[in-house]
Formats: sequence, C-alpha cells, structure tokens
Amino acid sequence: MSPQRVTGRLLVNPMSVQPFKVLHGGISALISESMASLGAHLASGLQRVAGIQLSINHVKSAHVGDLIVAEATPSSIGKTIQVWDVRIWKLSDPSNTESSKSLVSSSRVTLICNLPVPDHAKEAVENLRSQAKL
Repeated sequence: MSPQRVTGRLLVNPMSVQPFKVLHGGISALISESMASLGAHLASGLQRVAGIQLSINHVKSAHVGDLIVAEATPSSIGKTIQVWDVRIWKLSDPSNTESSKSLVSSSRVTLICNLPVPDHAKEAVENLRSQAKL
C-alpha cells in the first residue's frame, strides 16, 4: 500500500504554545514527524519505522484557537528509506479549506523503514493493525 497523503487537523490550545501564545515550533516538528511516520508506516505495510532526519521551516505563526491542518505527502518511498514532505497550514475559514489556507510550516522528514519489532513491542503492532482498520 502506498498512500498518496496523510492529513490531520488540530486546534491550537494553551498547552501547545510558547509564552507569546503562538504555536511552539517543537509542536510543529512533532506533528511533522508524526504525520510522516504514520504515512511511512502505512506505505511499508505496517512495518516499524523511525525518523532519522527532520528539517523544518517556520514561516508564519498560529495562535491559540486557530485550526491547523497538516498534510504529509511522500517524496520517495523505498524499501529501506522513505522521504516525506509535510506542510502545516492554519485555516481562517474551516468551511472553505482551499481558499483560507495560510502556510505555517514546511518540513521534510526522512525515515528508515522495515525495522525489526522488539519482542516487548509486538503487542503495539497488533494494536496499530486493529486501529488502522485496513
């Protein structure tokens, strides 16, 4: 299976901002690596993956109460290495996502794939399979 893209939405809340009430860059990085990891996990047939490189550019702020949307698209899907591009936008009008998107950050995530699953984590794989509903 090779997904075309992985998307998600998040409302910026007081727990995800820096003292100036704007989305913390570390949260953007966490979202980016999480979205890319999910895509790589699906593209590798639900195999274990791990991020090995993250490069992110923060271009605009998002504030408490803003709705942000993340989209991860594969740039390269190999058996061992995958590269994903992740964009995070804030929406000024959630009912019209295409015309109201404003880029918050852009990142590239490189992941190593098909890693062995340790014995203590085999239950996690089964939980992921049941949650994925694939």
